[in-house]
Amino acid sequence: MRRSSVFKKVSRALCVAVAGGVAVAGLAACSGGGKPSEQSGQSAPGGQATTPPMKIAMVTHAPPGDTFWDMVQKGAKTAAAKDNVELNYAGDPDADKQATLLQTAIDSKVDGIAVTLAKPQAMADGIAKAKAAGIPVVVINSGLDDWQRLGALAFFGLDIKASGVMSGDQLAKQGAKHAVCVIQEQGHVVLEALCQGATEGFGSGKMEKLYVNGTDLSAVQSSLTAKLQQDKSIDGIVTLNAPIGLAAVNAEGTAGSTAKITTLNMTPDLVDAVKSDKIVAVIDQQGWLQGYEAVDALWLNKTNANILGSGQPVLTGPTLINKDNVDTVAPLVEQGTR
Repeated sequence: MRRSSVFKKVSRALCVAVAGGVAVAGLAACSGGGKPSEQSGQSAPGGQATTPPMKIAMVTHAPPGDTFWDMVQKGAKTAAAKDNVELNYAGDPDADKQATLLQTAIDSKVDGIAVTLAKPQAMADGIAKAKAAGIPVVVINSGLDDWQRLGALAFFGLDIKASGVMSGDQLAKQGAKHAVCVIQEQGHVVLEALCQGATEGFGSGKMEKLYVNGTDLSAVQSSLTAKLQQDKSIDGIVTLNAPIGLAAVNAEGTAGSTAKITTLNMTPDLVDAVKSDKIVAVIDQQGWLQGYEAVDALWLNKTNANILGSGQPVLTGPTLINKDNVDTVAPLVEQGTR
C-alpha cells in the first residue's frame, strides 16, 4: 500500500473517533482535502463508522436494576452505534458467575471484551484466556490496581482512593464526628478501598463500616434505620451507590436523625436530594463516559491499532457534585449522558 493511502486510512479512522465526540474541536482537521466521496472514507453521514462490523462483550459485576450501570450501558451503546459494533452486555454480582459470563464471551469469539475487576482474581484466568485467543481486553470501573498486572489493554474508571477521601472530607467539612461507611457487598475490593479512603478523609473523626445486602434495598434501609436508632451519636453516612444513598435518606427520616450523607454516582433520582441538602455531596465517576470509552477504545484498537492511555489509567473521576453545581449537571444527568 502506498504511503499516501496509509495516511488517508489512518486520518479517516481518527476522524470517525473525533466525530463521535472524543474531541469535537478536532473536526476541523478532518474537513479538508480530497473529493467528497474520498472524505467520507470510514465514516457515514453524522460520523458513523463504515468499518467492518465487530462484536464487543461487556461483562460486569453489576446487580440487576442498578441505575449507575444503566448509565454505563447507555454510554457503551452510544459508542457501539457510532462504531458499527454489536454490543453484548452481561452482568452478575457473583464473582464465579461473572467469570462464567467472561468465558462465554471468549467462546463466542468476540472481537474485544470490556470487564470489571471488582474481584480481580476471579477474572484473572478469563483475561489470560482472552489474551491467548487474541481478544483484546479493557478494564472499566474497578481494577485500577490490577489491570496492568492481568494484562489488560487499558483502564477506564475512577481513582478509588481519591473518591473515598473526597467522601470523608466532605462529611468532615460538614462538622460530622462519627460516621458509618455502608458496604453493600462484602469482599468487594473497590468498596473496601473506598471506605478506607473515606476513613482517611474523615481525619480525626470516627468511621465504622456497616455491611448490608445491596440487592435488597428494603433490608438496607432497615439496617440503617436500626443503626441510627441504636447510636444517636452517628452524624455522618458514606454510601457507595445512588440507590443506597436514597435508602440512607429514608432511614434517616424514619430514625429522626440529622446525619449528613454522601454517596457515589450521580443519577436523576439524586438531583432533588442534592438540591434539598438531603445528600450533601455526590462523588461522581461518570459512568456514561466509562462505557463509551471502553467500547470506543476497543474499536480504535482493532481499526487503527490505537491504545488509549499509553499504559496509564484513563480516569473518569472523582468529580464533586453538590448544591453549588447540581443545576449545571442536572439536565445532562436527566438525559442520561452524564
